[in-house]
Amino acid sequence: MNRAKPIMIVVLLIGAAALVWYFLSGSKRERQLSGYIEGESLFLAAPVSGTVASILAQEGQRVGAGTQLFTIDPATLSAQGEQARAQVVEARTQIATSEANAQQAEAEVTAAAADANRARQDLNRLLTVRSDDPAAVAGKDIDAAQATLREANARLSAARKTSQARRAQVAAAQAQENQARGGEREVSIRVDQLSPPAPSAARVEEVFYRPGEWVAANQPIVSLLPDDRIKVRFFVPEQKVARYRPGQSVRFSCDGCASGLTAKISYVSPRPEFTPPVIFSRDSRDRLVFMVEALPQKPGGLMPGLPVDVEPLR
Repeated sequence: MNRAKPIMIVVLLIGAAALVWYFLSGSKRERQLSGYIEGESLFLAAPVSGTVASILAQEGQRVGAGTQLFTIDPATLSAQGEQARAQVVEARTQIATSEANAQQAEAEVTAAAADANRARQDLNRLLTVRSDDPAAVAGKDIDAAQATLREANARLSAARKTSQARRAQVAAAQAQENQARGGEREVSIRVDQLSPPAPSAARVEEVFYRPGEWVAANQPIVSLLPDDRIKVRFFVPEQKVARYRPGQSVRFSCDGCASGLTAKISYVSPRPEFTPPVIFSRDSRDRLVFMVEALPQKPGGLMPGLPVDVEPLR
């Protein structure tokens, strides 16, 4: 009987410890919020069709902002660039020719205006003399002076129309040059886009083409998972969602991850939903929850789809 007492005490202590552990661990599990890592892929492409010249990154590799990921053979755009430059030169030549013609037309206007002015003065002089002495000027002289003035005015009108047409040609040539220069700039920009850099720190998810393969314009060549597009998505019971606001920080953990991970809340859904199937459990599948998204402070190494446990806010 005396030997049985210590055994009973040990059994009771072990049972009590197990019971305490069960309730503590259950309470901890109850406090944790279920979620997962979500990521938005970014697809990089070239604006023109061409042959892939090189792939400068491997799948799974981390790259920094500005890293070149691939290059497209610039042969097609090089030909377009030469054509655009030739059009610019042609437009400049046309401008020079048009300006020379316009200057000549202006000179003809000046000369025609001078002729018309002299003819008008001659006619006025004859009319003045005849008004003083009608016999001093013959009628045929007046008729000839009037005819000369009409011809001079006609030449002046024609010269002005020609001058206007020449100025219009200059404007058209200048517009053609602007258009050609715009085409040249566009080709230059597209050449730079033959090897678009990573816009931010990211992990290379997939490479769709290899060197030597033909790729159509705007067809994705590399997909990235940028760090700034990785988020923690978790679900909060409706009776506790009021505690969660954008800008607040939460702690989360996941299998194989470093300890002490934190994320800043960026979005709280305004609409409730039933617990998503991806995190169904017997205890939570009938509850209404609100989706919350948070941006991790250290997103490197977090893989989309990875389950996480989030410590709730108090």
